[in-house]
Amino acid sequence: MSISPGLLTFLSDLKSNNSREWFAANKVVYELEKGKFDCLIDSLIVSYSAFENMVGVERKHCSYRIYRDVRFSKNKDPYKTWFSASFSEGGRRSGFMDYYLHIEPGGKSFLGGGMYNPSPEQMGKYRQEVDYNGAALRRIVESPHFSSTFGTAEGEMLQKVPKGFDPSPEDASYLRRKQLFYWKHYSDEQVIQPDFISLLMADSKVMKPFLDFLNTTFFDKEPF
Repeated sequence: MSISPGLLTFLSDLKSNNSREWFAANKVVYELEKGKFDCLIDSLIVSYSAFENMVGVERKHCSYRIYRDVRFSKNKDPYKTWFSASFSEGGRRSGFMDYYLHIEPGGKSFLGGGMYNPSPEQMGKYRQEVDYNGAALRRIVESPHFSSTFGTAEGEMLQKVPKGFDPSPEDASYLRRKQLFYWKHYSDEQVIQPDFISLLMADSKVMKPFLDFLNTTFFDKEPF
């Protein structure tokens, strides 16, 4: 299964016509493409169940709304110009680090995962774990397979190592992290290929040890 080419066309048109009037006039197209994307989410839940605990997780626990919350944003466009979903034990509100799928035309589709908006408690646990056992994290994210798939880490960093830590040079950059996430982008041609789910699952399995490291650190959760 793959992404519908019609979905990319709809999102491209929406980006050029981001208004309630245009959306209302094209609501039938939106519902059609959303229905196809919902079917993809259902298939992905089944696929992730092969190596993650997805018991009880349904489509509604994974998908995101297309409607933007513009109350506190300077950008008043009413709609997102992408479709997205995330997959983890308990669903996207569970707090577990998840596999985030983002579909957006122009080569902006990607699979991502990691600490994007960690709480102060999570950052504290993360830094303690890196200080104690940073080698375990480095073995995962600096391995040739992981690096060739997801590249280098993304996210904000502190200027200096936080007070109270005296790390090895290898761990210093990880202790300076305020965010730590990775992503892999896909071309429009890739996401509409029939084997896109197979590609996505292969990349997700590469991501899994990193997410397991974070979830074990935050929740003392044994890998599935």
